[in-house]
Amino acid sequence: MNRTVPAPVIVVGSGPTGLLLAGDLAAAGVQVTLLEKRPEKISNLSRAFVLHARTLEQLDARALADDLEAIGQPLDRLRLFGRLTIDLTPLPSRFNHLLVLPQYEVEKLLLRRAVEAGVDFRYETEMTGLTQDADGVTVEVRGPTGPSESLRAAYVVGADGMRSAVRNAIGLPFPGQSVIRSVVLADVLLDEKPETLLTVATVGDAFAFIAPFGDGYYRVIGWNRARDAADDEPLDLDEVREIARLALGRDFGMRDARWMSRFHSDERQAPAYRVGRVFLAGDAAHVHTPAGGQGMNTGLQDAANLGWKLAAVLGGHAPLTLLDTYQSERHPVGRAVLRSSGGIVRLAMAKRPWTLALRAALTTVLDHVPPARRKALGQLTGIGYAYPAPRGTHRLVGTRAPDVSLADGGRLYEALRGGRFVLVTPRTYDAKAHNTSGDRDGRLAAEHWASDRRTALLVRPDGYVAWAADEADTGAIQDALAAHVG
Repeated sequence: MNRTVPAPVIVVGSGPTGLLLAGDLAAAGVQVTLLEKRPEKISNLSRAFVLHARTLEQLDARALADDLEAIGQPLDRLRLFGRLTIDLTPLPSRFNHLLVLPQYEVEKLLLRRAVEAGVDFRYETEMTGLTQDADGVTVEVRGPTGPSESLRAAYVVGADGMRSAVRNAIGLPFPGQSVIRSVVLADVLLDEKPETLLTVATVGDAFAFIAPFGDGYYRVIGWNRARDAADDEPLDLDEVREIARLALGRDFGMRDARWMSRFHSDERQAPAYRVGRVFLAGDAAHVHTPAGGQGMNTGLQDAANLGWKLAAVLGGHAPLTLLDTYQSERHPVGRAVLRSSGGIVRLAMAKRPWTLALRAALTTVLDHVPPARRKALGQLTGIGYAYPAPRGTHRLVGTRAPDVSLADGGRLYEALRGGRFVLVTPRTYDAKAHNTSGDRDGRLAAEHWASDRRTALLVRPDGYVAWAADEADTGAIQDALAAHVG
């Protein structure tokens, strides 16, 4: 039996990206249906183990970061290429560290939020077709009971991973290449506890990574250049131990594997993140090598960028052209992450004299040139990315807004909670006067600097500067609010 169910937004895929996006939309009052072909269960087979500073800031703007900080383990130094130590403590962020915890812990928290916000979950439901017209998108699905069903939405977001059915349905290619074949994964117990929270090493033709789940088990990721096996070739624990011994000098007494698998690491990016009323986010839009732990983080930041824009357009507060900025803002970031993560893995696995020389030179530069080190930190952690700004606008437009203190004793990222814009002005300015329109339906918070700063800022719900002026001018502020908040 076919039936049509209207929903302003359908999200396909309930990984971290899909969960954050669906939760943001539902919290903004948008009806959301989330389709997931897996059963109603959070998988513990996580590949991602790291949250970076910018992602934690985005989660802080949703009152989620502190919950994750309570169960994760902070790491303020990261070792690369054997002898390069990257100190994260100088980061200009409340989260001047990596947070080590399995992806499934992130998913649990985002799932709870999405459920509480009212997202309509449909598990064991596979998208089998998609067509769009000027008024909306029709999605064909097949659920656990078998009969096909037609769902209708204003917009669809594919957050359904590297083999995205949504991306295939809209005919987008996924150009790129497989960078590393036959990467092995195993979840094991260890007789010897590693000395560091994250254990990473590359020696000769072997690479190994060990991270804790927090339940006694450890995730081991390894690769041996000399062992080029197909993804479906059987894997035993002896092979994992051998790779660990080659790369780390010992296998830490690995035993009792509860799961093992092979996979290949790709670098790919869709040429467009939007086709008409259909968007791509997360691994459906881009996949990277695991180096730097940027994959899940980039996807979560895609969701943070897209969610408030869809809500603003559907709420009638912004023009349709706002949706075009998702491509112009996020596609360059995905491309940059592709380059940086790919560069890390290529330098880590360097064998030729010229690549070894390049790695040594880069290590020296990052060790001794502070601007280069700050730029590398900004790219790795996400806080260094800025979005393109229209010509002639203030120098701060498009940049990440730091978590500044406010006059009422709060912080900027606390004021952003609820998916609001935040207007920050000098203490002498009557910012509350701009909230006369019913607090703009709860979409604007008016605040003062805790300091004597004279700049006026309008910060978007995703923590980037929408408008700024060095002197607060009532007319200019009113124009900015009309243009951005609606």
